[in-house]
Amino acid sequence: MDWHQAERPMERARAGVSARSRASLESHAVWQVRDERRDVIALLEEQSRTRVPELVPLRYYRMSDSAFTFYRGTALIMANDLARTPVSGIPVQACGDAHIGNFGMFRSPGDRLVFDINDFDETSTGPWEWDVKRLAVSVEICGRANGIAPKDRRAAVERCVHSYRDHIRQFSQMDFLDVWYDHLDVEAALDHYESTVNGKRNRTLRDAAMRAAARDSDAAAAKLTYVDGRHLRFHSKPPALVPISELDDYADLHALEARLETLFDSYRHSLYEDRRYVLDRYQYHDTARKVVGVGSVGTRAWVSILTGRGLDDPLMLQMKEAQESVLERFCGRSPYATHGERVVQGQKLIQSTADVLLGWASFTAEDGRKRDYYVRQFWNGKGSIDLDHLNALGLSDLGRMCAWCLAHAHARTGDSIAIANYLGGTDEFDQAIASFAVSYAEQNEADYALFKRLIKAGELPCSKR
Repeated sequence: MDWHQAERPMERARAGVSARSRASLESHAVWQVRDERRDVIALLEEQSRTRVPELVPLRYYRMSDSAFTFYRGTALIMANDLARTPVSGIPVQACGDAHIGNFGMFRSPGDRLVFDINDFDETSTGPWEWDVKRLAVSVEICGRANGIAPKDRRAAVERCVHSYRDHIRQFSQMDFLDVWYDHLDVEAALDHYESTVNGKRNRTLRDAAMRAAARDSDAAAAKLTYVDGRHLRFHSKPPALVPISELDDYADLHALEARLETLFDSYRHSLYEDRRYVLDRYQYHDTARKVVGVGSVGTRAWVSILTGRGLDDPLMLQMKEAQESVLERFCGRSPYATHGERVVQGQKLIQSTADVLLGWASFTAEDGRKRDYYVRQFWNGKGSIDLDHLNALGLSDLGRMCAWCLAHAHARTGDSIAIANYLGGTDEFDQAIASFAVSYAEQNEADYALFKRLIKAGELPCSKR
């Protein structure tokens, strides 16, 4: 059945219910933990072969910090595992790496503080269940990392999945344009959640909302650059931040600068005409290689500083390499010509309000390989959540907000009526996913223990520099 072409809501509802014959609700609970999975650690090594060699030890160092940071870097391992689990067969534009750390706050072009998915490196067409499972497991693992009691972790996961189920049902009953324009206002959401717990204030999320307003290009420039005459230059803080003038792994610096210029020109042509008009008002100053994230470490990422009317009007852009989505080897190739376009178009499909300067680019690298990139503002009111100090209330509220975003993304790009009717009106799916989350968290701990042993044995390079 073509889920996007089903004629009547009633037919789509029946199709959703009948999908349970392919994957019953209780079947989602099943995961059998296996120890000593050296074969799945090899998937990380496979990814590392396409990354900057000198940054691979840093990637493993960041992943080795805890079972949670390990999980954040193993989207490919989990996709490989989920490919062996039941699915309903209802496709969506999936996030692909929907763990709890890949959601956050940012200012919309209309100056609203909204909450949404904020990482799209892995987005592609895929099963909606995979996103829900990756999110639910991350809630469980984050709860373990913060010493939250098992019953409170279970409750947080169940609330997360219930929120997804409840909101996909609500979206299925709305006009499609109303779904498309809907968004999660941070202040309104926190007010609502606090009203359900007798007004108990969620300080972690409230503090993140306050910090978001101060994270913009002005703040990024103040932190990462300095004034050199009439120009802004990047500080040197290797390996996290290295100006291109100090990159000794490029034989020809002038050739590198020329390729970056080609990349920037390619990016400019991916923008709508009005966005190009805005971009053309800015003057280029400097570029640096910037290490970002946990799982993304080793992919090529650059930041460039530009200014508008003067040095006090900065714009910082991030250019990040886009490689094959972890979903594509299991769900089929993306229809887009480049992975940069895949990331950008996927983000526009599933995020409630995308960066106005979001675009993509490609160029031929020094080794003759074509590399794809996507480009965005480095900071545009982005506010990250302090995941290392979440209490039970903070974990529960954050999980519910993340689930709203997933339901919204899936309703925008998939058949929300079919998904809602597949899930039904009971908590059977909630309980199944909560059980899966516990089992897969234990699998993650077993894989992490092996990962640490391989580092200790010298089979995997690990260094913070």
